[in-house]
Amino acid sequence: MSTLVCTTHYMCVGGTLNGRPNHLFSDTSFVTRRSRVGEDIVGDMMIWINGTFGVGKTTAGQALVETQPGLRLFDPEAVGYMLMHSLKDQAFSDFQDLPAWRALVPATAFEIRRHTGQHLVAVQTVLRQDYWAELKASFSELDDQVVHIVLDADEATLRNRIENDQVELSGRQWRLDHLEKYAAARKWMIKEADLVIDTSRLAAEDVVSRIADAIRAELPVR
Repeated sequence: MSTLVCTTHYMCVGGTLNGRPNHLFSDTSFVTRRSRVGEDIVGDMMIWINGTFGVGKTTAGQALVETQPGLRLFDPEAVGYMLMHSLKDQAFSDFQDLPAWRALVPATAFEIRRHTGQHLVAVQTVLRQDYWAELKASFSELDDQVVHIVLDADEATLRNRIENDQVELSGRQWRLDHLEKYAAARKWMIKEADLVIDTSRLAAEDVVSRIADAIRAELPVR
């Protein structure tokens, strides 16, 4: 069992950033909790990388599957896009609000895993605790062991990454607008995570290395 490493001094000493309060992300109690990866991991794994928009989930997920041949990237958003196309005459603002999305994601992942024989890595922000509980319960019913990884970062780092992202320009304001929603959800996400990584001062390859180190021993050769 690995110990969760605190990588930013401000998070260890009370939620200040360069001497100023970090208003959105002031809860620092999680840094002393130990990683639960490696406890009772049996069967097939769904490695779910969670965290707010702009924290680096997609980059980490893509790099992780490139370094681990037993893993395959699975995109829950693709299920959402299918539902958006099929339900164009229905009123909803977020496909995660659809019970069909929360039912189809585990079912689709199961079929992909059965077809490929690989463990899956999902990259998707889930901010509602009840939605996460529903997803996790469905995975459990399909005998998938969920490894819930939360990538975290301080507010200033997140804003800087989002504002300087030259790829997702159209979603910049939308991602900025969701920082407060992440702040509100952060406490439960960290509490229910198997591994929390503060990415504020880490390069992308270091984030991937920490995830890989945490799960490598649990991956049977396939």
